[in-house]
Amino acid sequence: MESNGARWQERFSPLVHLTNNWISLIGVLVVTTSGILWLFLLPRTLQGHPSDPYLGILAFLILPGFFFGGLAIIPLGIWRKRRAERKQGQYPPTFPPLSWQNREFRRLLTFVGVATAANLVIASHLTYGAVTFMESVTFCGQACHTVMQPEFTAYQNSPHSRVECVKCHIGPGASWFVRSKLDGVYQVFAVAFNIYPQPIPTPITSLRPARETCETCHWPQKYGHERLRVITKFDEDEKNSRTRTVLLMKIGGGVTGAGIHGAHFGEGVRIRYAHADPARQTIPWVQYESKKRTTVYTAKDHPSDDPGALPVREMDCMDCHTRPSHSFQMPDRAVNQAIDHGDISSALPFVRKVAVELLKKAYASRQESAERLPRELAAYYEQNYPAVFQEKKAEIQAAGRALVGIHHRNVFPEMKVTWGTYPDNIGHEDFPGCFRCHDEQHQSKDQRVIGQDCNACHSLLAMDEPEPKILTELGVL
Repeated sequence: MESNGARWQERFSPLVHLTNNWISLIGVLVVTTSGILWLFLLPRTLQGHPSDPYLGILAFLILPGFFFGGLAIIPLGIWRKRRAERKQGQYPPTFPPLSWQNREFRRLLTFVGVATAANLVIASHLTYGAVTFMESVTFCGQACHTVMQPEFTAYQNSPHSRVECVKCHIGPGASWFVRSKLDGVYQVFAVAFNIYPQPIPTPITSLRPARETCETCHWPQKYGHERLRVITKFDEDEKNSRTRTVLLMKIGGGVTGAGIHGAHFGEGVRIRYAHADPARQTIPWVQYESKKRTTVYTAKDHPSDDPGALPVREMDCMDCHTRPSHSFQMPDRAVNQAIDHGDISSALPFVRKVAVELLKKAYASRQESAERLPRELAAYYEQNYPAVFQEKKAEIQAAGRALVGIHHRNVFPEMKVTWGTYPDNIGHEDFPGCFRCHDEQHQSKDQRVIGQDCNACHSLLAMDEPEPKILTELGVL
């Protein structure tokens, strides 16, 4: 009677022989690599679904696909080799025993052992490096330098400059990672063949809903107390006279329905609107829904109280906070800020007026603006204020550098991005913003209108005053 060992060898000896082919060996390599990567990720996956979208897609989609694909390749190679040898009459009638003296068995064990050892080193490095790099701001902002330069530069100067791009653009979970990468395939194609639009159009229609990303940190339903806002401006006179406007912003929210957030995102409130342009700057139709009523408002030039063929969108954070992480400035506002921060000296006559005029000029490239802005600012003082030019050369040079910095943060000729290319709908000074709806022109059938009462959003404590009394009382001045 044959022993169990002999029967085992008889069954598996042909398998060892047939496995020694390049197709099956590739399958073994793929399965081994996938298995080792799975072991590295096992501690994280045992804790539940990873919050990291890249880790989720790696653990739950890519690795299983490679693992089962490798398993399918191994029998394919065995079948092909068995068929070829039988067809050529080379299939051996007997097989050597499965021992270290068996050359084919020894080769298979050596290959699996070496592949496993190598994969332990390579896979540990690549797994950590790939996941970390794909999450990095460097990958998102600098992989396609020319295309992403405007947004990456604005991001670096935004309140969210320490928040990784993937936190907002993808968020948690594997599904949105898949969507973003599928969309990225076309983006790579567009960059490779230089067919991407210039400038990149916004808003991004495929962006994940703000309530699934922004509201992991912020939520408008939480009550926010009033906040003091001071807006500093400098006039276009010789002394660059400073004035301040002081607003008490009514953030609101919570269950009271008060303030800005309460009116738009309070309990039971839902706002939908139709826009007549891709940038969502023209809004002819608004539907306001609350616990008490549902009202449709239409602009006076809109034909009916139905949106018709216009695209309809439910309002969320991004409709007002248009560019929370990619903020661009207008030239006058940027110069006011630079003077207020001391980057541009207010002691230079007419510097506010001249600086804005120079920034608004067209420059063919960033290099040209870097050369012309300091030179033309210095030329202005040399021609019109020679004494100032001699006495305040350092201040003039510093102001020139500040102008170059302002221009390079906001204007990108290569991508056709200039002043005002990307609207920012917070407020209503530089762009329509609030007044897209709050213009007293949107009316319902029962004669209700979307009001333009300034005090609904803020209390005006001072308006363009040199020394606002309220700031003195608060100890700010």
